[in-house]
Amino acid sequence: MNDIKQEQQDLPEVAGLKEHLKDAILDVSESLDCTVVKLRYDAIVDACHYLKDHQGYEQLMDLCGVDMSEYPGFVKEDGRYQVIYNVLSIQHNKRLRLKIQLDSRQLVNSVVEVWPTANWFEREAFEMFGIIFNHHPDLRRLLTDYGFEGYPMRKDFPVEGRVEMFFDDEQWRCVYRPNAVENRVLIPRTWPGADRG
Repeated sequence: MNDIKQEQQDLPEVAGLKEHLKDAILDVSESLDCTVVKLRYDAIVDACHYLKDHQGYEQLMDLCGVDMSEYPGFVKEDGRYQVIYNVLSIQHNKRLRLKIQLDSRQLVNSVVEVWPTANWFEREAFEMFGIIFNHHPDLRRLLTDYGFEGYPMRKDFPVEGRVEMFFDDEQWRCVYRPNAVENRVLIPRTWPGADRG
C-alpha cells in the first residue's frame, strides 16, 4: 500500500496539481486503469488548464455525471452528484481521472474553454442529471424531447417516465398523457461485494 502512495506522490501531474491548487485537492487514489484525483468543484477549470498547458493532457476523452444517492456510504453533505472527467495525454501515453462532487444547487464551471469537446458531454450531463454548467455556450437539451420535464438518470426518476406520447388520429398530431404504468422492481439492487458475507 505504501508503494502505491509513494508512486502517486512521484507522478509529476499529481505533484504539480498539489502545488498549483494547494488545498483544492481532496484525495488522490489509484484505480484499475489510472490515477484518480478528487478535488473541490470550484477548482475544476484551473485544474484542467494546468493539466492541458503544463502536463500535456491534450484530450478530454469523456465527461459524465453520477447520481451518488443510493451508493453505499453516501454522505448527503458531500453532495449528491459527481462529475467525472477522463483526460488523456497522447504524448506521454497517460490517463488521469478527475472527480468533483456537488449538490443540485451548486453550479460547476464549464471546461469548454479548455477542451471544446466538453460541449456535448456537459450538455448530456445537464440533460440526464440536471447538473448546471456555468458559462457553457449552449446549455440546452440534446437527447430528449423539447417538452421533456425532469432528468432521466436521477435515481428518483420513474423508470417508465411521467408521461407517454402517442399519435392522436382525431387531432392528427402527437399528444402527451400521464403514464399509467406502475413501476415494478423485479430484481433487488445489489452492489458488488456488499452481499457476499
